[in-house]
Amino acid sequence: MLNIQRLRRIRLSRHPLAQRAVGQILRLNYGLLPGVQIDLDNADRLPPEPVIFAMNHTDRYNYFPFQVTMWQRFNRFTATWVKGKYYENALLAYFMEKTNQLPTVSRGYLITRDFVAAMRRRPTNAEYHALSRWVTAAGDGSSQTARPPIDAVPEPLLSENRNVLGYAYDSDKEDYASYINSLFRIMMKQFVILNRQAIHKKLDILIFPQGTRSTRLLPGRIGVAQLALHTRLPIVPIGCNGSDLAYPGANPFAKRSRISYRVGEPIQYAAVSQFHTGGEFEPFSPDAESRHQEAFEGLAALVTQRIDELLDDRYRLATFKQGDATQESSRFV
Repeated sequence: MLNIQRLRRIRLSRHPLAQRAVGQILRLNYGLLPGVQIDLDNADRLPPEPVIFAMNHTDRYNYFPFQVTMWQRFNRFTATWVKGKYYENALLAYFMEKTNQLPTVSRGYLITRDFVAAMRRRPTNAEYHALSRWVTAAGDGSSQTARPPIDAVPEPLLSENRNVLGYAYDSDKEDYASYINSLFRIMMKQFVILNRQAIHKKLDILIFPQGTRSTRLLPGRIGVAQLALHTRLPIVPIGCNGSDLAYPGANPFAKRSRISYRVGEPIQYAAVSQFHTGGEFEPFSPDAESRHQEAFEGLAALVTQRIDELLDDRYRLATFKQGDATQESSRFV
């Protein structure tokens, strides 16, 4: 399970042995069995310093060929953002740690994981939405009238003390919404520390701004903008084409195919002054997201646009309406 202690013990490597070992196996897959042609177009656009790669997310493994290519051609390694749920399995979590994967969490993940641990079942959609609205309103500083009626969620979830993810819930000292928001803030502070460690070790950071897999590009979320404006690293858009045909399912070994990665012009911090926050801020905090929401959303939209320009027609931006994405708790565990 991903908890505060696990986040604090993650150690990143400048030349990760496990990433190289996996890369050697994948080189055999790509080179011979059955063979995958990997193109990296406009590689001359890559800055020499560490960057944030922002890529569309067509399938489970579309970052594998990219990482192998970056290692083979430029001796560059990445630290990749992954969902916290991938740390649920002990073996998979070990693999993730050793290959420089950076686990990120959401309030939805914390609500679901805490609920499962406390109640021994997954929350219903109604329970999840009631808790999510309450937690979001409390985090935004909104009125506590958003608290759901007591019959909307199980009473033991609100009253029983516990320590599920490394932060103790004491119902006599804080309410449930405050507990989840405090846990989120602690874990995301450690997540930012891990990103800064990656930069210090000269690692590139790889992010899928759309957040979830989709053949067609989806609008980017604001996480990439927050990290870029906080660290002032260049964002390099990457358009991935063809990887979904190489990886049509859960098998990590690619089918014979051709994958094209197109490198976009770097988005330099100095060139997006319209999105600057005017000073330091705490990334992923309710205060920063409230005060700088317009800037974060504007930069995230620009990144989406730049990725879209690098894609073949079948991968280009999907028509998307607010609420289309899955919001049930099943996506977190």
